[in-house]
Amino acid sequence: MPLRFDTITFLSDYGRTDEFVGVVHSVVRAISPEVAVVDLTHDIAPYDTRAAGLLLARSAQYLCPGVVLAVVDPGVGTPRRGVAVEVGDGASVLVGPDNGLLAPAVAMCGGATAAVALDNVEYHLPAPGPTFAGRDVFAPVAAHLCAGVPLAEFGTAVDPASLLPGVLPVARTEDDDLVAEVLWVDRYGNAQLNVDPDELDGLAGEGEPVEVAFADTTRVASRADAYGMLPVGSVGLVVDSYGLVSVAVDRGSAAGELGLTPGTEVRLRAVGDDDDGPSGVTVSLGEPRRKP
Repeated sequence: MPLRFDTITFLSDYGRTDEFVGVVHSVVRAISPEVAVVDLTHDIAPYDTRAAGLLLARSAQYLCPGVVLAVVDPGVGTPRRGVAVEVGDGASVLVGPDNGLLAPAVAMCGGATAAVALDNVEYHLPAPGPTFAGRDVFAPVAAHLCAGVPLAEFGTAVDPASLLPGVLPVARTEDDDLVAEVLWVDRYGNAQLNVDPDELDGLAGEGEPVEVAFADTTRVASRADAYGMLPVGSVGLVVDSYGLVSVAVDRGSAAGELGLTPGTEVRLRAVGDDDDGPSGVTVSLGEPRRKP
């Protein structure tokens, strides 16, 4: 049977210390040896489905068509269901736990065109215990999908509307403030906000100075088209490679300097003409939101 897909894109919170990633690769190879596995990342913080969902959504439009194998699964071994979700009328299939992890990427791809619960054990490995679904359920399903097994063979069809949604924060207006949140801090310490550039344009014009307030300190920042265009040592706002506004320091860590982490609340506020401070935007950095 010819391959239906020749690529599996694999992400997880497994890390690289244990054998988990290598074992999943070997399971895939045993079933579909001609399939290429692209490791998107395995450094998601343990159990952080929100971060994994955001990462997958950021990456979705750049991924090779094929199967996405996504495993961040704090509910492994519980009645939570495993699913395979078809997008793009069969262009790709996302395989993983139904815990909100897949939902942002599914939305980025225009929504699901079909979905099944992975309850046909014919396509699972025998499991000594229930806690390694990446090896025993998701990897073999992904490999068999690539080998041409139809989606419907893997289990019971489910209504895509019943899939658990992801929870992505949306910036809101509160009085004269634009209340935003840090979505992601990248390796360089740039703090991505859930703010579209058009929202920022409504508060301050291009080239206007920006006030950045954090703790008991206020910093004057610049808006720039690239990180390298920021004045040395200054804080700035740059539209990042995914089209969202990020707080940045050229060749430095804005997150480290300002104490920003994912979940930190950020308030952007236009400074009035009669204000004693510089014209621009005030950014007030709150405490990270705590889990209930």
